[in-house]
Amino acid sequence: MEKVMYMRFGKACSTLVAVMIGIGSMVGVQNTEAVSRTELAKISVNANGSNFKYWNKEAAAYKQLTGYVKDVTNPKSKNFIPVEDRIAVFDLDGTILCETTPSYFEWMMHIHRALNDPSYTPTEKDRADAEQVKNAVEHIGVPVPNSGQAQAQAAVFAGMTLPEYDAYVRAFMETPAEGLSNLKRGESFYMPIVEVVSYLNANKFKVFVVSGSDRQAVRVLVSDIMPVDSDNIIGTDVEYFASHQAGADGLAYTYKPGDEVVRGEFILKDLQMNKVSNIVREIGKQPVLAFGNSTSDSSMLNYTINDNKYKALAFGLLCDDLVRERGNLKSAEKMRAACEKYGWTTISMRDDFKTIYGDNVRRTD
Repeated sequence: MEKVMYMRFGKACSTLVAVMIGIGSMVGVQNTEAVSRTELAKISVNANGSNFKYWNKEAAAYKQLTGYVKDVTNPKSKNFIPVEDRIAVFDLDGTILCETTPSYFEWMMHIHRALNDPSYTPTEKDRADAEQVKNAVEHIGVPVPNSGQAQAQAAVFAGMTLPEYDAYVRAFMETPAEGLSNLKRGESFYMPIVEVVSYLNANKFKVFVVSGSDRQAVRVLVSDIMPVDSDNIIGTDVEYFASHQAGADGLAYTYKPGDEVVRGEFILKDLQMNKVSNIVREIGKQPVLAFGNSTSDSSMLNYTINDNKYKALAFGLLCDDLVRERGNLKSAEKMRAACEKYGWTTISMRDDFKTIYGDNVRRTD
């Protein structure tokens, strides 16, 4: 891969203006009527769970989760878990945030960067990689991620400073969630799951987001929405360098006045066993609760419930709502089969959620 990580694409202001011009043409005159990020951030559930609003209270998953939390937070229970060991891990795409608009947030941002962004001149390889991803999205929707795609995604943002990249992510969050009405990508959080995170936080669980998406992008997406600290975000990683490092080994280079941290190339895709490895490295404790939506979360879910010294649960979210969400019954059944095989509890978006994004959002294709 061409080494471009030490080059700057331009000053932050000019980059952001160009990005907004390019993305603004995509947004058009959309009238967003969904729950805003400000409103999402106000979702709050108390410790006893009496004010859940967005769940079907008769759902087996709801009863199992709330019963579990009451049990393990009761000091008199044999299943009591000390506060310091109350670790919950959540996948992001398809578990907290919509992953089908029409594909992962970071995939759509990659396609935009390489093919539609007037502020960026892609290499031939950049364009070819993005065209391949675009073709896969158009024909499959959400293809299985791999390291090659992650390398291509990282390449088109290599050289950006952290503020530039964060601004780019925030700008792309303002684009329409394709295939859903009245919704922006940055608003496409599952309201019932946001409630769960608030509920766990109220019960002194430390919540981590463990995603296959770029770690810094996830930090921007989740910030201001849920009580998850930025250092509790685990994701796909890229290299970082000083802007004047010019290829020098990190052990031989000293960060200097005038340096900025810039993004480099892809390091590790945070899926399957890599999720477990990162949990061990970065948390250092076995989770007691885990939430995922696909078989790429299998290792994380199984690690949580197997050989755990505490009572532990894993939940698999089924994308079975074809009206309020861009569901896929084939994928939902695949996840249901995995839940039955491994002992995870299913959550049906169709049956267990009173709403997903708010009443004004529907599937449009």
